Amino acid sequence: MTRTLIASLPAHAGSPVRIAGFVTTKRVLKSMVFLIVEDHTGAVQVTVPRADACAALATEVTPGSALTVTGLPALNPTVKLGGIELNATAIDVVGPSASELPPEHQADWRFLALRRPENRFVFEVQTTIERAMREYWAEHGFLELHSPKLMHSASESGSETFSMPYFDLGRAYLAQSPQFYKQMAMAAGFDRVFEIGPVFRAEPSMTPRHATEFTSVDIEMSWIDSHEDVMRFEEGLLRHVTIAVNQSHGLGVPVPSLPFPRLTLAAAHERLRSMGHTVAPATRAGDIDPEGERLLCGDGFLFLTEYPSSLRPFYHMREGTLTRSFDLLWKGIEITTGAQREHRYDVLTRQAKEAGLGESVSYYLDFFKYGCPPHGGFGLGLARLVMLMLDLPSIREATFLHRGPNRLTP
Repeated sequence: MTRTLIASLPAHAGSPVRIAGFVTTKRVLKSMVFLIVEDHTGAVQVTVPRADACAALATEVTPGSALTVTGLPALNPTVKLGGIELNATAIDVVGPSASELPPEHQADWRFLALRRPENRFVFEVQTTIERAMREYWAEHGFLELHSPKLMHSASESGSETFSMPYFDLGRAYLAQSPQFYKQMAMAAGFDRVFEIGPVFRAEPSMTPRHATEFTSVDIEMSWIDSHEDVMRFEEGLLRHVTIAVNQSHGLGVPVPSLPFPRLTLAAAHERLRSMGHTVAPATRAGDIDPEGERLLCGDGFLFLTEYPSSLRPFYHMREGTLTRSFDLLWKGIEITTGAQREHRYDVLTRQAKEAGLGESVSYYLDFFKYGCPPHGGFGLGLARLVMLMLDLPSIREATFLHRGPNRLTP
């Protein structure tokens, strides 16, 4: 018999069905056994009279067990779970659970925590976000890339990288971003590309918004006039995503108006001074601390622009001491860094040397020797976007399996 999903049981009332799921609750009464069985679409009360042949299995089954139940669905308005129950005729415990579930340790027993509908919902929303992004990219002529995660040199700087021996070629580095390869695609004439993939940052941060491995959403686009073109594209993308999430899941996430507010970094510092805020001493010179970002942003989106070159990678296009770059904040948390890139070989080579980089990025500089159009792009943290959209307390709740300085299992 073909499996029937629990959410569709009302349409099968009175007809034999077979469901499959996990036992979440068991109640054994004098004349009846009640099981609550859940699958990914919902939960149903399974009813088993003690006189029935399958009553012994129902009595002995442990919460958490995976099982199938064959029976007749019946409409019953007294049943709280959707007004329907399943009168069992056969039970098959295909994956029995240990007699006692472990104490609730969210990280150590993540697979058990993920059985809860509210946790599964996080990844339903994440799936909608990625689908909506791909729809938007397809409408705007983007190609999808899958760039390598093992690299000959660090993709951002020599710090915060994971490295390892790599055969006879010396050391390899886990990619901090697909940045160099996105730009290679621009030199190859791909025009517009995107990637959703893992990136790695060997930073010891233990905050609710950091991870050592996370999923990055990256785009790069050619023939731009400035970083404004990139910002316009991103705000349109995020508006499209927000509408899709609300339509698919009935959420009330505010749909942002376009354009998003913009504020230069210099103006942001001036605004913070007028608010009486002093940037925390540990903050990099010229940057803004997390509390300052929250004060500037509130609950909406805000682009911070024109970062000094001292705070940006060597490949960002410069105008004097400033760069054509931006961060996007949402609800006071940075979710995106982007910029127009330097595409002129001689300028880029000089900036790499000034940054103390030479042979380690020589292959990257080769991308620009034979003509490359003006281009720019951004990288967006997927888990941070999900976290903020659902008002979750930590990036850990928005990640299938979190990786941090003290977490490498499961």
